[in-house]
Amino acid sequence: MKRENFFLKLYAISLTFILAFLFLTSLKPGAAIEKFGEITVERINIVEPDGTLKMVLSNQVRQHPGMIDGTPFPDRQRPPGILFFNEEQDEVGGLAYYGNKEAGGNQVFLSFDQYKNDQVMQLMEYTAEDGSNRYGLQLWERDKDLTAPQILQVFDSLDRAGYINRQKLEFLKQRNGGEPITAPRLFIGRDYDRATGMFLQDTYGTDRLRIYLDKDNTPRMELLDAQGNLVRDLLVQ
Repeated sequence: MKRENFFLKLYAISLTFILAFLFLTSLKPGAAIEKFGEITVERINIVEPDGTLKMVLSNQVRQHPGMIDGTPFPDRQRPPGILFFNEEQDEVGGLAYYGNKEAGGNQVFLSFDQYKNDQVMQLMEYTAEDGSNRYGLQLWERDKDLTAPQILQVFDSLDRAGYINRQKLEFLKQRNGGEPITAPRLFIGRDYDRATGMFLQDTYGTDRLRIYLDKDNTPRMELLDAQGNLVRDLLVQ
């Protein structure tokens, strides 16, 4: 009996030392580094040591809604991909993708946001329901006096009132002294009509200059007026 008690005490003491050793070594810097051959996850958050969020890699269901000044936007459906956040906890852009035959094809884009606002530059590829597609570099102009949370708040109110997107933009334009809160300014790439070139818009988003090859490989250089009407085709005699 004494011999059995001795071994039990020895076992308990040994186990205690082993557990203490494992606990203490786990606290050493670098001890938490692990190597995986493959992992399957729904979302990964990249944070600084103080917990500041820097990047989210997620599927669609668990995707971050976005935020400004550390305040998340209301829950909304967003595509899977990667979101980036700055030191002030603003979303500053990301990589997103989705698409299937029922939805009309692919939509893939890498976006870069204006400070406290939405994207002003984007590399993208969109495929429409009829199979036509548009891909290239897109630039926007955005009003610096209106932040993303302010715009979303107005949009939410207009949503409840039954406004469609075009009507929302027109409403905000009127509230902004007739100046648009956002407008496309430049597209370089291939358009839906298979024209490939450079397309410039004014601050109201109206086409003013087009330099491109059309679908028949004919070079075109077009000047347009403030209403978007063709004034002159510089390459047509």
